[in-house]
Amino acid sequence: MKRPILCLCLVLSTTFGHAAENARAKLDAFAKGINAISADFEQQVHGPNGGGKSSRGTLALKAPRQFRWDVLAPYKQLIVADGEKVWIYDPDLEQVSVRPQGTEEAHSPLTVLTDLSQLDRDFTASEQGERDGQTWLRLKSKDKEPQFAYCDLGFDATGLARMRFEDTLGNDTEIRFAHWQRNPKLVADAFKFTPPKGVDVVGDPTPAAEAIPLKN
Repeated sequence: MKRPILCLCLVLSTTFGHAAENARAKLDAFAKGINAISADFEQQVHGPNGGGKSSRGTLALKAPRQFRWDVLAPYKQLIVADGEKVWIYDPDLEQVSVRPQGTEEAHSPLTVLTDLSQLDRDFTASEQGERDGQTWLRLKSKDKEPQFAYCDLGFDATGLARMRFEDTLGNDTEIRFAHWQRNPKLVADAFKFTPPKGVDVVGDPTPAAEAIPLKN
């Protein structure tokens, strides 16, 4: 469930009526002027055969490609996308996995909150009407190998309240958001990660090499 979170854990080709009330208009209003954003979350994941897992924590995003997903309970896990690499730290396992930050993160529905232009570029969207006191927008990735079948965004008077999506394995995930902060003052190293001493590191943590111009 790690990649779906990211593909969740970075969003129209349809005609809308009553623009002030539909979900796309609410998304536009919520995300306007945002360069960074943070919130608390509660997540529930249900597998295709029943059963479920829940977790809660905090998240932060910053344009254009930085992301932090910090699970606080009932276990601890930290996912950081720094713009070049994705780091996943499991303290209980004393393990860090690292890989290049790829297109699956770029196509995460959450990234539209800091880049509205991505909505029309990378997703198709359709209004889903009202349910549970919220206005819903369904997103489907234009990627040839999407990480999720669809993603529904639910908006209330305060902004984005819920997200529901089904991944390609049939897992159904619902995330509830609270305490959104627009353009918060994030700590300088919020999107940086250094593996703690003594943990196992799986993958290549070496920074990407910078291109050096050839001299004539």
